Amino acid sequence: MSAVKRPVPASAASFLAFDFGTLRVGVAQGSRFLAQGQALRTIATQGDARFAAIASLIKEWQPDALVVGVPFHPDGAEHDNTRRARRFVNQLTGRFGLPVFEVDERYTTTEALAAGAKDADAASAVLILDQFFRELGL
Repeated sequence: MSAVKRPVPASAASFLAFDFGTLRVGVAQGSRFLAQGQALRTIATQGDARFAAIASLIKEWQPDALVVGVPFHPDGAEHDNTRRARRFVNQLTGRFGLPVFEVDERYTTTEALAAGAKDADAASAVLILDQFFRELGL
């Protein structure tokens, strides 16, 4: 699955990326100029508290767009978490009015854990953002 289903405006230079989970959301930030992500934190709240934490990060980092990892089965089939992640994409779009791009995030948590990440969720968000940059050709 391509991260870029629609054009990414050249003016979109800074990004926040999210590794969505029902209990935790890993967050990373990065810029088009460096073309790599940096882990920020994991948000371990739900509902309005989760979106308040995201709003705080958006205020602090001032991203031009958001990137969300969307999980699939190994064969590319959707599952319950695929639909939940896409709902999260819709919620981000509605709440913050920023462009949101999806990235196929199969195996990011496994890869982050294999690399010894202390915060696997935030490290997964970095992998998601790095993949997004690669798919943009950066």
